[in-house]
Amino acid sequence: MRKKLLLLTGLLGVVLLLSGCTEIDQDITAESEGIWNSFFVWPLSRLIVMVAEFFQADYGYGLAIVLVTILIRLILLPLNIKQVKSSRAMQEIQPELQKLREKYSSKDQQTQQKLQQETMQLFQKHGANPLAGCLPIIVQMPILLAFYHAISRTSELDGHHFLWFQLDNPDPYYILPVLTAAFTFLQQKLMMSGMPKSDNPMMAQMSMMLYIMPIMIGVFAIFFPAALALYWVVGNIFMILQTLLVTNPLRNKGNETAGGTKK
Repeated sequence: MRKKLLLLTGLLGVVLLLSGCTEIDQDITAESEGIWNSFFVWPLSRLIVMVAEFFQADYGYGLAIVLVTILIRLILLPLNIKQVKSSRAMQEIQPELQKLREKYSSKDQQTQQKLQQETMQLFQKHGANPLAGCLPIIVQMPILLAFYHAISRTSELDGHHFLWFQLDNPDPYYILPVLTAAFTFLQQKLMMSGMPKSDNPMMAQMSMMLYIMPIMIGVFAIFFPAALALYWVVGNIFMILQTLLVTNPLRNKGNETAGGTKK
């Protein structure tokens, strides 16, 4: 877990360095320099504009954000499925991992070697790999962050409306921030549904993030342009449907309940 956290932290640092976070207020153009701008942000920005111009209407840019968000999520779907299954497998064996740590709590070298051996056997038995979820994240993070930059820095979005809001201004009625927070909460709740709650050391942290993350995202959406909030809402809805289709936590929870009743 620690190695995975260090890997992801290093990855985030590299992505932020490439992205040039100080350019978030600068419009993206064909003259924008750097690998990040030329090969990530600019192509996505042009894709948004091309899709919007196809509809030839004021609402075209809002619709383009919706469609491109769905397109990107579909492209990343195989990686997302791999990540979700890997994460769930690791979470399901957390109680057994905790028992092994308690069994081999001594810090001497022989005991720690025994702990590593039985831990690897446990991973092999359940088909779990603590690093299997890293590759999908490594691929996804630059793409999603580039799309975020593309929406933020595409000047063509300015002045266009979609539904009840203007894309380059915050939602005046706070509907999008509420939806963003609500769908973020629902997505995380579904991910946690059906996971073993007893003897799971990760459950306390996940329960805390279940409430903190939606609040944070919702507050950001209050002040950010509505185009970004729209992107978050559509992305979260897609992830909710993906969770229901891939892991079907509601069915799993029902099966566990039925099994417990039967006993």
